[in-house]
Amino acid sequence: MDNDAPVLIAGGGLTGLAAAAFLAQQGIRSIAVERLEQSSPLPRAAFFHMRTMEMFRGLGIEDQVREESAREFVPDGALIAMDCISGRKLADIISNLNEGVDAVSPCRRWFLNQPRLEPILRERARAAGATVLQGTEILAVRQDAEGVTLRVREVGGGNERELAGRYLIAADGGHSKVRELLGIGYEGRGAFSKSLTIYFSADLSRWLGEKPWSIIYVNNPVLAGFFRMNRAGTVGFLGVNTLGDPKRDPVAAMNAASDVSEARLIELVRAGVGKPDLPVRIDGYSRWRATAEVAQRFSEGRIFIIGDAAHLMPPNGGFGGNTGIHDAHNLAWKLAQVIQGHATPSLLESYASERKPVARFTVEQAFSRYVARTAPWLAATQQTDAIAHDFDIEIGYLYGRDAVHADPRTTCGMPGSRIPHYWLERDGQRLSTIDLTGRWLLIAGPQGGGWIQATREAADKCGGLPLDALALGGDLRDPHGGCCEALGIANAGATLVRPDGFVAWRADSPGTSPTTAIREALSQTLR
Repeated sequence: MDNDAPVLIAGGGLTGLAAAAFLAQQGIRSIAVERLEQSSPLPRAAFFHMRTMEMFRGLGIEDQVREESAREFVPDGALIAMDCISGRKLADIISNLNEGVDAVSPCRRWFLNQPRLEPILRERARAAGATVLQGTEILAVRQDAEGVTLRVREVGGGNERELAGRYLIAADGGHSKVRELLGIGYEGRGAFSKSLTIYFSADLSRWLGEKPWSIIYVNNPVLAGFFRMNRAGTVGFLGVNTLGDPKRDPVAAMNAASDVSEARLIELVRAGVGKPDLPVRIDGYSRWRATAEVAQRFSEGRIFIIGDAAHLMPPNGGFGGNTGIHDAHNLAWKLAQVIQGHATPSLLESYASERKPVARFTVEQAFSRYVARTAPWLAATQQTDAIAHDFDIEIGYLYGRDAVHADPRTTCGMPGSRIPHYWLERDGQRLSTIDLTGRWLLIAGPQGGGWIQATREAADKCGGLPLDALALGGDLRDPHGGCCEALGIANAGATLVRPDGFVAWRADSPGTSPTTAIREALSQTLR
C-alpha cells in the first residue's frame, strides 16, 4: 500500500471524507486515516443545507443524496415546538424547510443520516483516487519544512507504519488527537449542557402520520430537547438538553446525561412523547457537551484544522456538519493550487482568515437558536446575537470583507460573495451559474468579448491555470436577459470566480489592457 500522498487527512468521517472527495475533484490524491472500522450504525442527525448540496452537486452525488433522503424522510419538512409529541403545539418555527430556496440555489435542503451519506462520500473519494484507511489510529504527528509525517497503527495493536505527505488536514472531531498534539485549545462559551441523544424504536405513527415535521422541539416539566423521526414514525432519536426546571436547580438541569440506564432512557422518551406506557426499544445513546467554541488557531505550519476539530456548536439549525464541509471545500482548492504550482504557499494563510470569522458567526447563530428554542432561561445570563436569516448563514457568508454575512438575494455577485445562482443555457442544456464552478471561471457580458481571449492568455502566462472563459450571448445563452444584473456587471464587464464559487474580482469594461487586468486579479488572489 502507498505510504505517501500530497495530502494526509486525520479522520475519515463526514468532514474527512468530504475533504478527500473535494481534493480528488481537484486532481489531488490523499490518504485519510479513520479509527473506526465502519460508520456508526446509529442514525446521527444530518440536515444538509443548500450550499452543501451545491458542493455535492459538483461532486456528482446530489441525486444519490436526494434519493437516499426520500426513502426515510418527508421532503420540505417543518420545524415545530410542542409540549410533547402527543400533546399541544406551542409554535411553528419553520413552516417549510425549502420555502424560498429555489430563488437562490439550484439545490434544495435535505435530511440524510450520516451512516447513509458517509459510504457515498467514501465511494466517490476512492473512485477518484483517494485512500481511506479504516480501523487505523494516529499515534504521533510531526512536521518540518518539507512535509508532515503520521505514525499510525491498526486498531487493536496491529502493524505500525508511517505515512508521509506535504500537508495534513485534521478532521478528527471535537476530541481531535491532532489538535491536542499541537496544543491548540478552544475559546468561547464553554459547555452549557451535558446533553444526551437517545436512539430508539417506537411506533409514533399515530401522532406523526405523514405530517411534514422534520424536527420536533419538546418543552415540558420533565425535559427540553428535540425529536427527529424517520418517515414512518417508528425509528429516530431524542436529543435531551435539560431536565426539570433550570430556574430551580440549574446544575441538575444541565446534566441531562447523568443517568443512562435503560430504564431512565425509556422514561425520557415516554416523557417526550407524553405517553407513560409507550412500548420503547433503546437502540443506543451518546453523551455530548452542548457548547459554543472555536479553535484558537485553524492552522499550524503545514497542518490545517476543519470541522468539529475547529469549531463546536449546538445542533440547533444543523450548522455543525455543514460548516465543516464548507471548511473542507475552502481548503481543498487552495491546497490543489499550491501543490500544482499555480499559487504560492501563502495562499493557504487565507484558509484561517476566511473560515475562522465564518465559524465564529455560525457558532453564535447556533447558540442563539439554542437559547431561543430550547433554553430561554439562559437569556438572563447569556448575551446572544440577533438571529440572522438562515439564508445569510448557509450561502450569504462573505470572505475578505468587513461584514461576515449578508442577504444573498442582495449581494449581486460582489467580490467576496458566492456567485449568485442564475439559470442559463449551454449547448441546449439548462444549467445554473453554480454548475459552471469547480475551476477558475470568467463570465463576460454580451459586449465583453475582449475579456475572453485576454483571459486565456492570462491563464497561459500563469502556468496553464485551469480557467474557463465564457461569454453571455456566445457560450452561454441568457433566455431571460437578467444575468448581468444578477452578477452585478455591465454588458461589457466580467466577473472572475474562484474554484470554490466565490467571486474574486469584477470589472465594468476591458479597458486598454484586459490581459493585464486579469493577471493582476489572479495574482492578488493566488498569493
